[in-house]
Amino acid sequence: MLTNTKEYLEVVESIKTQIAASQQRVLWGINRELIVLYWNIGRIINANKTWGSKFVENLARDIKSAFPEVRGFSFRNLKYMSQFAGIYSDLEIGQEPPAQLNWTHNTILMDRLKDRQEMLWYAKETITNGWSSNILDMQIDRELYKRQAIADKTTNFKDRLPALQSDLAQQAMRDPYLFDFIQSREGMLERDLQANLVGSITKFLLELGGGFSFVGQQYHLEIAEKDFYIDLLFYNLRLRCYVVIELKMKEFEPEFAGKLNFYVSAVDDLLRQPADNPTIGILLCRKKNKLIAEYALKDIEKPISVNEFKLFEKLPEKYADILPTAEDIESRLKLPDALEGKRPFADTAQQTIEEGEK
Repeated sequence: MLTNTKEYLEVVESIKTQIAASQQRVLWGINRELIVLYWNIGRIINANKTWGSKFVENLARDIKSAFPEVRGFSFRNLKYMSQFAGIYSDLEIGQEPPAQLNWTHNTILMDRLKDRQEMLWYAKETITNGWSSNILDMQIDRELYKRQAIADKTTNFKDRLPALQSDLAQQAMRDPYLFDFIQSREGMLERDLQANLVGSITKFLLELGGGFSFVGQQYHLEIAEKDFYIDLLFYNLRLRCYVVIELKMKEFEPEFAGKLNFYVSAVDDLLRQPADNPTIGILLCRKKNKLIAEYALKDIEKPISVNEFKLFEKLPEKYADILPTAEDIESRLKLPDALEGKRPFADTAQQTIEEGEK
């Protein structure tokens, strides 16, 4: 039988040695050590798949026999390790985003997605924003990758911002924005939408993306002894700039861009500090013609993005209890240079092992 062969026993001993060497560090909660261990075990499994379908079952049984007190090496989890090593076979896994996630996040990515590039994108976003496994699952359902990473966005950022800020701002935009926590109704006005967004600020911040801090609704500016009011004003800690948001409950019209340009200019002059980057404007409308929007932005001096938004009947029930609080979101707002190599999750590696058995 396979279990009596010298080669198989050598494989089992090799894996047992790696588990023993890593076990203490894993118990101390060093997540990356656990992920690298799982990756290495997956590589060994994949190198010996020619031994047949019973190989992984036998391996799970023998590991359990050698380490009866350690969880996380079930047949199911060993299959995940094999898949994990196959997906990331050419990476320095200890340095890549998957190694900074806990195992539950990684199994969600493997279960839900097929494209490796999309997996890596969600892994990076999870690290940057500190998403729980439930929030990650929700963002995949909401197709955030398509709306943010590969959306056909309408902006003039490339021509109006320095290269680094332009790239960061472009990456932060989503098209369309999904306000599925607001009930759509006939005759709804911009002020109604504003009130609903502010009333659901936690969900609104989550949809806007990382780094947004709410400044005010109907933010008052006095210019030449006249009063003006910005629909919504934010400050983005990652972009280090003010963000002016104007809402339109109808299809985009070219004159909307001119008014937003005026507000962005005013914020730059009246609120922007020397350390701040140029203010950005976001126009959210129910619908847009991309060509008309591009012409409208062509000679606008300030950096502006034109995006659609969608309203739905209600937030899906399965998301109702998993959204973070406003405090959770604020606590995760970190500057880019503070994020490098950081692990935003409080889960210990032992907890992760136990989750792998579920």
